[in-house]
Amino acid sequence: MTIRNTVSALLLAVAIVASAQADTIALNPNHPERYVVVKGDTLWDISARFLRDPWKWPDVWEMNPQIKNPHLIYPGDVITLTFREGKPVLKVERGPAQRPLVKMTPQVRVTTLERPVPTVPTDAIEQFLIKAQVVTPEESENSGYILSMEEERLIGGTGNKLYARNVKQHAGGRFEVVRLGKVYRNPGADEDDVLGYEALHIADARVEAYGDPSTLTIVQSSREALIGDRLLPAQDEGVINYNFIPSAPDKPVEGKIIALFDAVSRVGQYQVVVLNQGLNEGLQPGHVLAIYRAGEVVRDTVGNDEKVTLPDTRSGVLMVFRVFAKVSYGLVMTATRDVRLYDMVRNP
Repeated sequence: MTIRNTVSALLLAVAIVASAQADTIALNPNHPERYVVVKGDTLWDISARFLRDPWKWPDVWEMNPQIKNPHLIYPGDVITLTFREGKPVLKVERGPAQRPLVKMTPQVRVTTLERPVPTVPTDAIEQFLIKAQVVTPEESENSGYILSMEEERLIGGTGNKLYARNVKQHAGGRFEVVRLGKVYRNPGADEDDVLGYEALHIADARVEAYGDPSTLTIVQSSREALIGDRLLPAQDEGVINYNFIPSAPDKPVEGKIIALFDAVSRVGQYQVVVLNQGLNEGLQPGHVLAIYRAGEVVRDTVGNDEKVTLPDTRSGVLMVFRVFAKVSYGLVMTATRDVRLYDMVRNP
């Protein structure tokens, strides 16, 4: 996807969201009247300075037609808060740093601009956008697999030939070698009730000849390939999107956090979690969900000694950034307490 197409898609998405959501927007009690964007900011952080719910920034963002790519914010830009008919409006004034530096020659004009501010911290999610995958049991069953390697090797690396079965023709002939990792299930589900398998990226391979078996060559490897590793059609990295338009899901969501990355039982802000909701449930990248801790069960020692479940407690907000058939990845954006395995997620 080209930069121009990405910008157009984002602009259209912002316009749709802004027109569809005209709810009352609550301001941050300590909001400034203006803010100068600095390097390292994210749109979520900037919005949090002005709004109680940062994910609602598309509802109040005003497009300035005089500025090229007005919805892209750069260091040096000035964000000002105004009101129109009693409703808050955030406006962007292009800062001096973003006024083009022009070098004049008879035929050459050079323009230098900073990189735009991302929606969320890209370093927290980049590895999950580029190579991470989750495959369903059906996709795993129907995928190709390594049968053998040249010279009876037990492991394979860059430059080695692979022989694989069940390899279906794919445009470009590029495949990813993956190894099935974590198994994702609903809490308490039967062993056979699998939502998906984490597909760990092992290597990239190119088809030399289709057949049974097919012949492939490993063109790049991050770890050693083994017999039995699966082959999936290579993802087109040109469609990876680092910018998100936050919004509430279109329909009610009731899900749970079923896995954590880089943690055993609890995580905090800017850590990634896995949800048991995905494309099949209508989730899309950019959807924002509230995180809830299930209410504790206490005994009523004053009354009849029965057990009473206390109300669920909201503990944070996450944004979905990668969606698969039955699961999705979410980034914890705010956390008022630690976020735990099996916490619930709902519409914000």
